[in-house]
Amino acid sequence: MKKLLFIALAVSVFSCKKETQTKTDNHAIISGKITNIQPGTLTINSEDRTFSAPVKVEADGTFIDTLSTDIKSYVLYDGKNPVFLNIAPGFNLNITYDAANFDNTIAISGNGSKINNYFVAKRKAEMELAKKSAEIFVLDEASYKAKMLEFKNTQEDILNNAKDLPSDFISKEKRSINYGYLSSLSNFERAHQYFTKNNDFKVSEDFLKDLDGMDFSNAEDFEFSSHYKGIVNDHYASKARELQTKDSIAYDLAYLKTVSAVESEPIKNTLLFEFVNFNMTYSNDVDALYNTYLKNSTNEKNNTTVTKKYNKLTALKKGKPSPKFTNYENHSGGRTSLEDLKGKYVYIDVWATWCGPCIQQIPHLQKIEKQYFGKNIEFVSISIDKNRDYEKWKTMVVEKDLGGIQLFADSDWNSAFVQDYQIQGIPKFILVDPQGNIVDANAPRPSSPKLIELFNELNI
Repeated sequence: MKKLLFIALAVSVFSCKKETQTKTDNHAIISGKITNIQPGTLTINSEDRTFSAPVKVEADGTFIDTLSTDIKSYVLYDGKNPVFLNIAPGFNLNITYDAANFDNTIAISGNGSKINNYFVAKRKAEMELAKKSAEIFVLDEASYKAKMLEFKNTQEDILNNAKDLPSDFISKEKRSINYGYLSSLSNFERAHQYFTKNNDFKVSEDFLKDLDGMDFSNAEDFEFSSHYKGIVNDHYASKARELQTKDSIAYDLAYLKTVSAVESEPIKNTLLFEFVNFNMTYSNDVDALYNTYLKNSTNEKNNTTVTKKYNKLTALKKGKPSPKFTNYENHSGGRTSLEDLKGKYVYIDVWATWCGPCIQQIPHLQKIEKQYFGKNIEFVSISIDKNRDYEKWKTMVVEKDLGGIQLFADSDWNSAFVQDYQIQGIPKFILVDPQGNIVDANAPRPSSPKLIELFNELNI
């Protein structure tokens, strides 16, 4: 998804379930045909990442699925090309394209197609801008702001030229376009630091004056506009960092305490749920995070989802038997299971060849491997690349001279080991003891001094 870099940066510069076919009042249908698609790659995801499911594609490239309209924005994704969809009850969308020539062949027809073809045109403009990210984010403030205003005007022209869109949609979308402009301003500092490699850069005092007086409690815009939602989240994230410093507490708890004071129930519940649903896996105090969430969330559906996840995570506490991987292909030949490694500590790195943060950890991991060579510990790297990137994995292991035990997972993100460990982002590091029990399901990264401290505590 490299083409989505610019959009991703508008939210954050740094980070890397299927319905039945019965149509009801709160469902919509998507169907279509995709040529040149890789087998087993099509998924449907909510834009906020809280929902994801595979979509079955027949041998001739056709597919059909039913979507709940409780979620308004979806992304149909074939592993390379994203189709952003706006869904409402009764929509029946037919989507066709050539996966090898996406931009020139994407077509949407059927009930609801006018809004979605508008989004196709809008996203195409965003992708064109994304290709220029490296040159845009190094501009000076005035030039950058002028470029963003120019792009805002381009998006407004696309909206004005679209035919037969509902007036209510047009009104909301105009506000969303403006929020996109404001979001691009608020994220310029971090993006400029990243692309210029100048971490000392700070925007001038009046650069963000367009955000003065921003209302962070508009529930309608929060639901409709991902840009507005991002601005609101960033606002409370900033306040959470202040609370974290002031009270010397963990950031995740500071965030929940900050958001719990939000007066708008829909905004509060969504921010609480999305944060906990994604971050619970990485929390150093899952119990405190869960209890704080449950004390403040009033959305019973969300609470049920979080409780199910919490119950699964309790099985990953220190001392519990580790989930197992079985017969994973070993780059050196044969197959390896976690059971084969009993008798030694096992430090596991879950990664992929496309993951930038994973690649950044490799030199640190290689240093650790050399330091602990011959000790009572095995270093295991598990690639969750998709099958189409199998050869890329084999090549990278050789080219980067990766050490330890290099394994290829049996079903990428859907592998039982990945699912059992509730892994939602990589790299992910896990430490297992010689008896096969969990030492730390969120072990420190190789780049962290805390890893050596942990090894020393265990007399490895």
